[in-house]
Amino acid sequence: MSSTAGQVIKCKAAIAWEAGKPLVIEEVEVAPPQAMEVRVKILFTSLCHTDVYFWEAKGQTPVFPRILGHEAAGIVESVGEGVTDLQPGDHVLPVFTGECKECDHCKSEESNMCTLLRIDPDRGVMIGDGKSRFSINGKPIYHFLGTSTFSEYTVVHVGCLAKINPLAPLETVCVLSCGISTGFGATVNVAKPKKGSSVAVFGLGAVGLAVSCGGARVSGASRIIGVDLNSDRFEQAKKFGVTEFVNPKDHDRPVQECTGNINAMISAFECVHDVLSLISLNRWGLGSRGVGRCASQGCRVQDLPVNFLTERTLKGTFYGNYKPRSDIPGVVEKYMNKELELEKFITHEVPFSEINKAFDLMFREKASDASFAWKTEL
Repeated sequence: MSSTAGQVIKCKAAIAWEAGKPLVIEEVEVAPPQAMEVRVKILFTSLCHTDVYFWEAKGQTPVFPRILGHEAAGIVESVGEGVTDLQPGDHVLPVFTGECKECDHCKSEESNMCTLLRIDPDRGVMIGDGKSRFSINGKPIYHFLGTSTFSEYTVVHVGCLAKINPLAPLETVCVLSCGISTGFGATVNVAKPKKGSSVAVFGLGAVGLAVSCGGARVSGASRIIGVDLNSDRFEQAKKFGVTEFVNPKDHDRPVQECTGNINAMISAFECVHDVLSLISLNRWGLGSRGVGRCASQGCRVQDLPVNFLTERTLKGTFYGNYKPRSDIPGVVEKYMNKELELEKFITHEVPFSEINKAFDLMFREKASDASFAWKTEL
């Protein structure tokens, strides 16, 4: 058992005190884990556009002060009462959604929408007692997506932690906590393209590239067509298996990029071939700029019923239909077996003390929904 088990730990964390203001590295107090909770030492964390979206707080309820971050990898420091499948020293990936293993969704082979631990971006406290485990001089600091990985130590519900192979490099597999798994799973678990088929990927951010590099390529697609409004992304996309590129701005007829815009979703649906077509909307929506914003404004997908009569299929997926505790360890093994390339997704590295530089890089590169991941060693 860790020598710090049961004690308050003082450590550094990047605090978002106000919407859109630079994060501040502060010393915080991290309380011990309570029942069904785990305290984790975070070693590497990456930046997803979802973090930026809630940091800007332009389209949702602002919750501050807050510790952001939800793509990370670390080691279990101590466990709370009732935790039996994790122990100090285990390597884990915190995940923004969970798996209680007891609700109808968790018991279903079709769903990963856990009733207890389903994502709630407005909740800034732990589920068990409604309190925060972070504080500064007695003032509570709110959690983010149940993970808050922009801290040297964090407390997470056991159902939101995937125990992984201890030989897996944490500095690389940390990106599997969100976007990469979402894109890969959306393809292999939901769309399931057959060998030799043609696949169109609308939007070449990290999720789209995971569809291309992981799902479509692994599935044996003969053509992988990338659709994006930024032609500069094509050269990079070719490294991920994209064989052809279409920029909607270069054509008079409508071909739109699908990044959460409702009209673009309809265009993606209508552009595919009938009978054997399938479009998978692979964003989980609440954090992405497009779907999250449209959902908050009451947008609806509308299309002609005749398009469904030609056997087109429109499907959605949350986190690639992966159950965090049951499935993500297997995704890590795919990386270990060289079936999934992750290094390509990591484009910058910055120390934790310069975390605001990662935000600046994302804006400078005009990244779209986790297009770039920065791993921050703590």
